[in-house]
Amino acid sequence: MLHNLNALLAPALMERLVLVVNHVLSREPQALARLLAHQGRVLRLELENLPRLLQPAPTLAFCITPAGLVEWCREPVDADLRVRLDAANPAALALQVVGGNMPALDIDGDAQLATDVDWLLKNLRWDVADDLQRLFGPVAAQEIHRLGSLLARGLQAALQGAAVVAGRMRSR
Repeated sequence: MLHNLNALLAPALMERLVLVVNHVLSREPQALARLLAHQGRVLRLELENLPRLLQPAPTLAFCITPAGLVEWCREPVDADLRVRLDAANPAALALQVVGGNMPALDIDGDAQLATDVDWLLKNLRWDVADDLQRLFGPVAAQEIHRLGSLLARGLQAALQGAAVVAGRMRSR
């Protein structure tokens, strides 16, 4: 039953992720210009050592479009750049990402594409407050952003607690 749920949810989640990534990319002309030089190339993210209890991740391969955006490749394809990430402890990994820290990555493939992807990871940020302001106006956006920030800090604290508990359980 979980496999069927995963088969239904994974594509929808990946499509939404691509929409968010493309939204962030489209706000930065320099990001589009950097990716435009790599149109047709494929970047694949590989999550290694996922705990057996978790469902396998969908194919995380993305093709760079002629517009300098990304498109999810549903089927496995040869990649021009492979980025491997140790996901043995998903809670600790999520904590790192939520905290704004870059996890350790193993990168293999096209050097120029790797350089440009590295620049994107270091320089692109989603201006959530600006998007909220366009949707709801400045007063409501400020309150929604404040509440969202509180929720994010709460999530970060929960993930820190989960990482501590997981570390204690492993050391036993």
